[in-house]
Amino acid sequence: MRRDRRKRRLFCRIRKILTDAYVSCLLALPGILMVMPVILLLSGSLMSAQELKEAFGPLWEGDGWLTWRFLPHYPTLSHYIKLLFFTPQFLNAFWNSVFLVTVILFFQLLLAVPAAWAFAVYRFRFSRFLFTVYIVLMLMPFQVTMLSQYIILNDINVMNTHLALLIPAAFSTFPVFLIYRGFCDIPRDLLEAGRIDGAGELGLFLRMGLPLSSGSILAAGVLGFLEYWNMIEQPLAFLQDQSLWPLSLYLPADAAGQEGEAFAASVLLLLPAVFVFLLGREYLEKGIVASALKE
Repeated sequence: MRRDRRKRRLFCRIRKILTDAYVSCLLALPGILMVMPVILLLSGSLMSAQELKEAFGPLWEGDGWLTWRFLPHYPTLSHYIKLLFFTPQFLNAFWNSVFLVTVILFFQLLLAVPAAWAFAVYRFRFSRFLFTVYIVLMLMPFQVTMLSQYIILNDINVMNTHLALLIPAAFSTFPVFLIYRGFCDIPRDLLEAGRIDGAGELGLFLRMGLPLSSGSILAAGVLGFLEYWNMIEQPLAFLQDQSLWPLSLYLPADAAGQEGEAFAASVLLLLPAVFVFLLGREYLEKGIVASALKE
């Protein structure tokens, strides 16, 4: 009997180990496929011009297959040095992105936070209807609203300026929805207690609403940064002057023979987004979970 029990326990352990290994492999395969482009970017940005020429030569000439090495024979930082110190177009695009994202997030949160507070705390006429309109607008992709935005921006004479990107983005509806869910989690009894103690509506907003919903506000900021740092369609549609383009549009300007600079620019474009994501990952997860809850 003891031997049978030991055999069963051993069999269960082996089966559990094999099952865990199988599940881990199934989960690791999609992860590897998702990380593979990043690995290719990093390796390509460290390759010398000669290695890149040998790798891309058959592709440009059309007489063979592209060959790739994950580990360069002679790693170099020359492409990064050229971009950062000898390519003013890259630096101009980088600072355009920094300016656009900073101003957009500032005005977006400045408008979205009070709007979300009003929808969450107060009940006024047509509030449900207006919030439903917000949700519908949030679900519309840029391709649907592009023509109407173009007509309005052209009428107010801001086309081919940064205002053509700043004005529509500042009134985005998605942060209102995300922050709204955070304000809804504040207990009503707590707000009533504050009113009884003599706190005004502005005091409730500043002393209770903002601190208790800081996670949702930060999550909206993180998602906004990731969206507008990588925006492509809006500047392509509204900006004609390439000196106004953000960093996300710098890569298509690279011609054949500049593969190293293109790889390095892609890595530099990716780094701020990764840094902000890792910095606000906890708040981002809480904000997404909160926005998924039913009202």
